[in-house]
Amino acid sequence: MQRVVISGTGLYTPPNSISNEELVASFNAYVEKFNSENAEAIARGEVTALAPSSTEFIEKASGIKSRFVVNKSGILDVDRMKPYIPERSNDEWSILCEMSVKAATQALERSGRTAADIDGVIVACSNLQRAYPAIAVEVQEALGIEGFGFDMNVACSSATFGIQVAANSVQLGQARAILMVNPEICTGHMNFRDRDSHFIFGDACTAVIVERAEGAVSEHQYEILGTKLLTKFSNNIRNNFGFLNRADESGIDHPDKLFIQQGRKVFKDVCPMVAELIAAHLQENGLPVSDIKRFWLHQANLNMNMLIARKLLGRDPEEHEAPVVLDEYANTSSAGSIIAFHKYQDDLSSGTHGVICSFGAGYSIGCVIVRKL
Repeated sequence: MQRVVISGTGLYTPPNSISNEELVASFNAYVEKFNSENAEAIARGEVTALAPSSTEFIEKASGIKSRFVVNKSGILDVDRMKPYIPERSNDEWSILCEMSVKAATQALERSGRTAADIDGVIVACSNLQRAYPAIAVEVQEALGIEGFGFDMNVACSSATFGIQVAANSVQLGQARAILMVNPEICTGHMNFRDRDSHFIFGDACTAVIVERAEGAVSEHQYEILGTKLLTKFSNNIRNNFGFLNRADESGIDHPDKLFIQQGRKVFKDVCPMVAELIAAHLQENGLPVSDIKRFWLHQANLNMNMLIARKLLGRDPEEHEAPVVLDEYANTSSAGSIIAFHKYQDDLSSGTHGVICSFGAGYSIGCVIVRKL
């Protein structure tokens, strides 16, 4: 069995950012327009008037202050309120492939590797733009990687699940190194007309190189000491969009074909599950919580992360112990915990232990214990 390391990470950030103030202005203009156009029906009790949003509500509920997006104008257009992303011909690289290549190029550079050193590509994300051919095989072709590629979807936990699959392939000798990529255009499945969730998501792409420790040349190596996965079925986060929608036209464009969640139930269910899984995983690996100097947690909600860290540490975490990127990036689904890891790893000293953990729809939870070499 090979020892395995994460030897490089990469991040692609879209060029456009939307502040809470911009998003609220657009949403409230839509609310005013809707209530005006439906004033008589609202007065008769046939239609429920929409309530406006506010920056204070968003920040208190989530900790989010802004988000990066692939397209800004379409989202803020009151008559559209969704990104405008022109469809590309089959002879062009897809947008997810393009994002993946940019993040992967950075990860390869940090790992000191080239495409010739990689034997497989995993694209692990929530929001795949097509069923087939696999985005991973397209990324493989675009980068000139020999070997294999496949897509996988475990919602917001896709990256940690992807790291385990990659680590297993390397440990078993099936590959020398694996490129694991998380391209997320979350704004494509976001309902920007829903007050409770219109602020949640942003777009980004992360990449991770997983390879054998023996022969690794990177200055940024983290040995993977263990991985632990858990799933438990729940409808509290769901998206019913799929190819069977066309078989029942009555449901097309209904709100359930976009992201929907029961946020309070998710908060109540998931936080204790995550804290318990991390604690159990550390115990299985003979590590006390006090040995963990950094928790790179899924970046969905600041209140959730603070509660999880508090349950583990028995106190409020210090800023450096559970770094936050969701204030700037919002929830980027599978990419979130890897963005935090990418941005907040270089300051740690050799021998330091940390935990990468993501959680989301399914429910699904993935935990990766690492040690800096």
